[in-house]
Amino acid sequence: MEQKMMDAIIKHVDGEGLALARVPVPEVGPGEVKIKIHKTAICGTDVHIYDWTEWSKQHVHVGQTIGHEYVGEIAELGPGVTGFKVGQRVTGEGHITCGLCRNCQNGDIQWCKNTVSVGVDRNGAFAEYLVIPAKNVIPVDPELDEDVVAFFDAFGNATHTALMWKMPGEDVLITGAGPIGIIAAGICRFVGARRVVITDMNDYRLDLAKKMGVDVAVNITRDDLGQVMKDLKIMEGFDVGLEMSGSGAALKQMISVMRNGGKISLLGLYSAPFQFDMNEIINRGLGVQGIYGRRMDNWHQMAYMVQGGLDLTPVITHRFHYTDFQKGFDAMKSGYSGKVVLDWTTKK
Repeated sequence: MEQKMMDAIIKHVDGEGLALARVPVPEVGPGEVKIKIHKTAICGTDVHIYDWTEWSKQHVHVGQTIGHEYVGEIAELGPGVTGFKVGQRVTGEGHITCGLCRNCQNGDIQWCKNTVSVGVDRNGAFAEYLVIPAKNVIPVDPELDEDVVAFFDAFGNATHTALMWKMPGEDVLITGAGPIGIIAAGICRFVGARRVVITDMNDYRLDLAKKMGVDVAVNITRDDLGQVMKDLKIMEGFDVGLEMSGSGAALKQMISVMRNGGKISLLGLYSAPFQFDMNEIINRGLGVQGIYGRRMDNWHQMAYMVQGGLDLTPVITHRFHYTDFQKGFDAMKSGYSGKVVLDWTTKK
């Protein structure tokens, strides 16, 4: 029998770049689901793979299909799969976990030590079809905007980061106005934060953050955060900090402006070690939590927030057909973009 082929965006070379290629359609096995992809979104991780960073070389192999932010419909159910139907709108949790370790059995799958990531450690969603375990399939209300659902993976990271701490009535500082930081700003505003302040050096993305409801967008190259705090009557310091930038300087500044007993979520990944005064955290009783991935209940929270009125469409700045993926990556790499969505519903 002739093997069926499909379009996919792959890591085609041991170096910079990606390519559109024809690859075999994945076969669905026991306990698995085949998804026909409708929309995908480009993540910062995909840009790292494009750039072929040292981290990428350790995880991705040449010839692999990348991508992990997507929405589509079920095309085929593998043997033994129940509870789903062909044609159903779905997305998927991108971390395939063992189900056996202590964290998995406690419901904290985001900390599974045996995680395999879709689009990183195995073939991903930048293709016409994707196969994942049924346990990773997330049903999607057909009324939700597919362009938004395409980046629910990133939305989940922002949700996990923002909702780690009590938020209503609190003053929040977000460092890093990348797409996830901007989404987190919208979440903080939606769930009732008193003040939301975001910092960055990129005016384009700071302007996007304003569209998501921040009180003040601070360009740290020219604005005085201390004066902003005075203007907003934040007298004792910020209650909650969300560090999204991966910048040691940003984290040091955040620590310095937190109130005693304040809480910090760390999502940004740091490219190099840096030094800071640990005694400041200890003596001021700061709570610090590393954030990785999503909790499974974040998927329900995301859908409910969007259905309840959280508008994430301002975060989407570019839409392209998947054959124009290079334009999407150029936009992401320029720094002048929010989320970039690729359409797989038609062929050119």
